[in-house]
Amino acid sequence: MDIRAIHTEADYRAALQEISALMESDPDLGTPEGDRLDILVTLVQAYEAKHMPIAAPDPVEAIKFRMEQSGLSVKDLEPIIGKRNRVYEVLNRKRPLTLAMIRRLHKSLGIPANVLIAETTAG
Repeated sequence: MDIRAIHTEADYRAALQEISALMESDPDLGTPEGDRLDILVTLVQAYEAKHMPIAAPDPVEAIKFRMEQSGLSVKDLEPIIGKRNRVYEVLNRKRPLTLAMIRRLHKSLGIPANVLIAETTAG
């Protein structure tokens, strides 16, 4: 099968090309080609996790994303965050999230608590 670890960017690009070719042939699970695809994908995922980590989103951006995703308005956040002016203050980074807000956002909108407790970046 001759599969090697991915150590360099060139190894990474070669693995991606091979994955692309294997996916086009649509190999069956349990076949040598299917096993090769599975192993290469695992190696690529490990390389990406180590060399291309994805940072956690900013708490305010996570709230805005969930609002957009769920079609929510500022008024919809009032029971979770507080009065309309408080919601705007949070969304405009003028007021930090409180622990109670974080708990309600997590419970009501399903935003991971670890995302909500992160430092807010300048918008």
